[in-house]
Amino acid sequence: MNNFEFTNPGFLWLLISIPLLGFWFFKNRKSDQATLKISNIQAFKQYQSILPKLKPILYVFRLIALSLLIIALARPRNVAVSKKTKTVRGIDIVMAIDVSASMLARDLKPNRLEALKQVAERFVNERPNDRFGIVVYAGESFTQTPITSDKRIVINTIQNLHWGELEGGTAIGMGLGSAVNRLKDSKAKSKVIILLTDGVNNTGFVDPRTASEMAKNLGIKVYTIGLGTNGMALFPVAKDINGELKFDYAKVEIDEDLLKFIATQTEGKYFRATDNKSLSAIYEEINKLETTKIEEFKYYNYSEKYRLLTLLAGLFLLLETVLRLTLFRSLV
Repeated sequence: MNNFEFTNPGFLWLLISIPLLGFWFFKNRKSDQATLKISNIQAFKQYQSILPKLKPILYVFRLIALSLLIIALARPRNVAVSKKTKTVRGIDIVMAIDVSASMLARDLKPNRLEALKQVAERFVNERPNDRFGIVVYAGESFTQTPITSDKRIVINTIQNLHWGELEGGTAIGMGLGSAVNRLKDSKAKSKVIILLTDGVNNTGFVDPRTASEMAKNLGIKVYTIGLGTNGMALFPVAKDINGELKFDYAKVEIDEDLLKFIATQTEGKYFRATDNKSLSAIYEEINKLETTKIEEFKYYNYSEKYRLLTLLAGLFLLLETVLRLTLFRSLV
């Protein structure tokens, strides 16, 4: 980045004197040359020269030189600023995402899963210096993306999350266990799991409390999010003869006690998202809680311009002196 500046801008006020000096030169220009009074100049007209009319150019050269010297005193220069950042504390984050059928419920718009995908994508984009992994779970768990610093892969994974590839149910323990397994060999200074679910643990062979104990022993912090409105919501309940999902209202059930226990056990925090706005606010808060320390170094390269201005001023003064002592000498 290049910036132009004056080191001593106060000298620029002296430029006000330039038009005043110009006026003074113009007013007193006739007193600067010899005069001869005669009764009739008819005989001298053929010897008249254009030089007297050009003599004011000497004053112009002098004023230009003075202006350049004033600007030179103000020390104009270009400042080239380059930046270099160094990440001194990286964070490895695994998002464990519930993709069970209930994530198609329509209490968030257009549904829970699509609302989550939008917020999660923005969250990843706002953390360019961290690594991410994606674990999905329903009745079983699966590592969709191992921990990577390639944000394109992570974003593509999030955009392509959908329901129907895993066995039905909600195995919170298995989802958490898979996320812990992704982070157990991480060398990052900080390791975080964001565990999101919209139901209760009803299947799987890993107990959620056992998985949270594993996370605690490995120094992994778990933020838990319960997703779903309070009360009733439109849930997918069956498929019609055309294979389309049918929806009906049912009570929203989230095992908040379990999610609070996991968060407390691992020194994380529990959140409840009841709509799109609160879901977005939760990820923004996690983004602020888990900060990556970055050192920024700035390098300045100065390119001074006053030398060129001083040289130009000298040339104008030299030109004025030479013309005054040669071409305009007879008029002095």
